[in-house]
Amino acid sequence: MKLNDEEQDILAGKAGPVPQQALKHQIQVGDFFGAADFVPVTQAHIMADTESLGEAGVRWLESLAATREGRRRVRIPTITDPRGTDFAKAAFLGQTKAMLTLEERAIAAFVKLGVMMTDTCINYQTVQPATRNEHVAYGDTGVVIYSNSVCGARSNFEGGPSALAAGITGRTPRYGYHLPAQRRATLRVRVEATPTVLNEWGALGGVIGRLAGNYWAVPVIEGIEGAPGSDQLKHFGAAMASFGSTALFHLVGLTPEASRYADVADNGLPEHRVGRADFEALQQSYRKDDKIDVVVFSAPQLSLLELRDLAGLCEGRRLTVPLLAITSPQIKPDCDRMGYTSIIEEAGGTVLSGMCFYQSYAREISEAKGWKRLVTNSAKLVNILGGYGYVPMLASMEACVDAAQNGRLA
Repeated sequence: MKLNDEEQDILAGKAGPVPQQALKHQIQVGDFFGAADFVPVTQAHIMADTESLGEAGVRWLESLAATREGRRRVRIPTITDPRGTDFAKAAFLGQTKAMLTLEERAIAAFVKLGVMMTDTCINYQTVQPATRNEHVAYGDTGVVIYSNSVCGARSNFEGGPSALAAGITGRTPRYGYHLPAQRRATLRVRVEATPTVLNEWGALGGVIGRLAGNYWAVPVIEGIEGAPGSDQLKHFGAAMASFGSTALFHLVGLTPEASRYADVADNGLPEHRVGRADFEALQQSYRKDDKIDVVVFSAPQLSLLELRDLAGLCEGRRLTVPLLAITSPQIKPDCDRMGYTSIIEEAGGTVLSGMCFYQSYAREISEAKGWKRLVTNSAKLVNILGGYGYVPMLASMEACVDAAQNGRLA
């Protein structure tokens, strides 16, 4: 990779061992992907839950935080993805002291490195959305696809060490979705029925993700009626990224780079048609029977408007099955202030903050609580949780709340 004078100084250790280690890592990543040089980035977002980090990863963070020589703190705004717990609800989740201690150590190291503990996968709804053509280094796949597609920003999927390195050096290798050519569409999808509820948006995203099939595929999508809102596009993109590793999509006439089809695509692309039967079939593939153990709203974290809707559905009811509603630390105080938390919890649900279900020792929670059959309105979550030993089922928010009250999924 071509290095400028500042980067050569960092590589030589003139800024200290932490930036030097960060840049060495980034050069290896850049060489692997064929990057010619670095691009400056303005924000970084680190996905580094302790279930993934483990003891070795936390010790590595602590070693960086303990360094006294040179600069160790991040130089651009650097925030965090959901953590591995909500400490206030850890006992309810059956999480162990060892899990919590590891989490506390990771948080302490991040704070020493200057990282802001936002603990959110919906920073585009809560903290500071990236803007069109803004180069960023984001980790969470749902964050990346939303920021690339809906905001028009530029990011690859950054692994935890790479996102932290970007925060420390203020740059990332210039490859992939930082390059205009990589952002051109590679397949054309005609949608013949527009979803109406969030689980349908997620299911449609899952169908298109499967069609795309790999990280470098970029769907250009036509036929969506109206203007979907932030929560609809959140579920749509998160599922597409989960089912297809997709990092960017274009909605003709809606997303910022695709005012017209010709803005992002050439003629002759492979064409696919997706109808209501296709995304309903994906939903039905996750409907086993009517037995459930737990209802979970998570992945992505819930917006304030989703919590408002959930509270409206819970009001006046008595739930017989545990219901978990997971949001960000930025939204939880507003949820409390507006009375949504008390409505949900008076019905028998639990509102959690700063975590995401599948990143919080989901398998161990299943074993501790006896939860196996799980229903959710998140297509992303059902795609993931089968690997954690659950039998996940996909349904609307209304059907999920009805199931929590009645003890079965109609």
